[in-house]
Formats: sequence, C-alpha cells, structure tokens
Amino acid sequence: MRHAARTGKALALPAPACAAGFSLVELMVSMAIGLVLLATLLVVFANASSARSELERNSRQIENGRYAVELLADDLRVAGYFGEVDVDALAAPAALPDPCSTVPAEWAAAMPIHVQGYDGGSGAPACMPADVKANTDILVVRRVKTCAAGVAGCEPAIAGKPYLQAALCNTDLIPYVVGPSGTTEFPLLRKDCITLAALREYVVNVYFISASNHAGENIPTLMRLELTGSTMAQVPLVEGIEELSIEYGIDDDGDGEPDAYSADPSLYAYAGCAVCTAVHNWSNVVTARFHVLARSPEPSPGHVDTKRYALGHDAAGDAITVGPKNDAYRRHAYAALVRIANPAGRRDRP
Repeated sequence: MRHAARTGKALALPAPACAAGFSLVELMVSMAIGLVLLATLLVVFANASSARSELERNSRQIENGRYAVELLADDLRVAGYFGEVDVDALAAPAALPDPCSTVPAEWAAAMPIHVQGYDGGSGAPACMPADVKANTDILVVRRVKTCAAGVAGCEPAIAGKPYLQAALCNTDLIPYVVGPSGTTEFPLLRKDCITLAALREYVVNVYFISASNHAGENIPTLMRLELTGSTMAQVPLVEGIEELSIEYGIDDDGDGEPDAYSADPSLYAYAGCAVCTAVHNWSNVVTARFHVLARSPEPSPGHVDTKRYALGHDAAGDAITVGPKNDAYRRHAYAALVRIANPAGRRDRP
C-alpha cells in the first residue's frame, strides 16, 4: 500500500516587535507625579508629628496640674494629725512657730498650728531658697505620718529623723515625747502599760514655687522643704507649676465650719473678736481653698497665650488675676477646696 509522502513546512513566525521606551516627556511627568505624592506624604507626616507633639504637651500640662492639686489636697486633709495626742489640750504658742526650726521643743510647741502660710511669700522663713518665685504663696503643713514606724508595710524608725510618741498608759507622767530618733528617749507605753507606744514620724512640709526645676532648666516647679531632723531638705515635686494662691477658711464659732476666708489669717479680724491674733486665727483654720496655674513644659509653635487667669483673692479681698503672658506656653488654672479633717472633725457638733 502506497503511503503518501509527508512533507513538513516550517511555520513562519512573525518577527518580534521592538520594545518601545519612555519618552523624555513621559519620564518627566512620572517623576513630577511621584514628587507630588512624596511631598504630600511628607506634609501629612509632619502634620501628624506636630499634632502628636502638641497633644503630648497638653497632656503633660493637664497631668502635672492635676497631680499638683492632688499632692496639696492629700497633705492638707491630714494636717493636724498627731496620732493619739489630744491637741486641743495643748497650750497655744506665744507666737507663730518657725517652720525652719530643728529644735525639738519648738516642734512640740508648734503642734497646735497645723497649717501656716505666707501670702505672696511675704515674711517667708529664713530657710526658703533664693529662687522662690516672687508673689507666690508658701504653705506649711504639720502632722505626723499615719503609718507607725516599724509596723508591717511602714518604714522603720531611722536615726536622726524626728518622731512623736504618745502616752496611752495612765501611769505615764507626760502626754507625749517629740525628738529625733537615736538621741531622744521614747519611754511612753501603750494601754497595757508594758509595751512601748508606737513612734510616728513628725512631718513639716513647706510647699512653694521655685523658678527652676533644680535640674538645670528654668521651668517653674512646685517644690517642698521636708524636715529631716537636722535640716530642711528640698524635694522637686511637679514641673510647670508657676502660680500658687491659697485662701484659708477660719472657724470663728468653734462648730468646725469656716465662717470667713482670708488669704492671710495673720491679719484677719472681724467685729467683736477679742483674740484675733495670728496664733488664734491659724489654729482655727478648718478648710483651705487653693488655686494652681500650670503651664506646658515646652512652648507651642504659633501659639500666643492671651488669657487672664483667676486665682482667688488676696488678703484685702481683691480678686487675683494673672496674664496675659503673651508667650507660647499653654496654661490651665486649677482650684480645689479641702476640709482639714482633724481640726474640723474635733469641733463637729452632733
């Protein structure tokens, strides 16, 4: 059988087309679009970074202001707490005590004066540092710690620190002892008349505004002088606090409620008062109304502070306002009213 011869022909493929490149115009347009997109991303990133920085500055200012108010309020609430000592039975000092004193006898004499202040810094005690911000108030709080030395969770007695021991045994001949640990004898007993009574650290805190944070920066800072026994130690508390103004509620009739407010009880007097002395007035302070002005730690670009801030009243009863500062710092004023529980509570009437 004859087969037909197979003949194959190679298929002719079309020649590949030459790849066309970008023209110069197309390349320039593409680069321009890319640069616009890149510039847009950079602007968005810069705006987001600036907004984040501004939010952080505002958050720090708010946090610092609230923390300063909380610190002052917490200490004022327990001012005048002296453990088991009957403060009302103590004789008032002849004159206002010196907050800077390191003499134990003067610590004891100062106990009836649970708070003490210096309006606008006038007449400030000698231990105040040179960088106290002018025209800002100074506050002194006296008390003992609520935590007895050596009790579980509390700091043990430390040599040199001041302590108060109250007598609870009816055979003890003196009501209390105040002095530094290590050089003072604390012989008073508990109710069982066998066990030594607890020691509570004697506290004198002096609050003020410093012009710097004591870390090399000129940032106004809430500071505190703390009695260590032999000296008053400076402790920075809150940065950015630039104003402090306090009014004190004075109980004239002994019912535990304030009858009048004064920025300087040392000068306060009312009609019919026979003993409106500085000592008498300060011993009758039962509340404190204070104002704090906090600023951001860093300036805000493009911002100008043109606000005026109300900070209570001065000793003459005139409103205190500060500002406008006309700078780039953001500010906020805070206010709080605190009842000083120990002296006020001892006067409460059923």
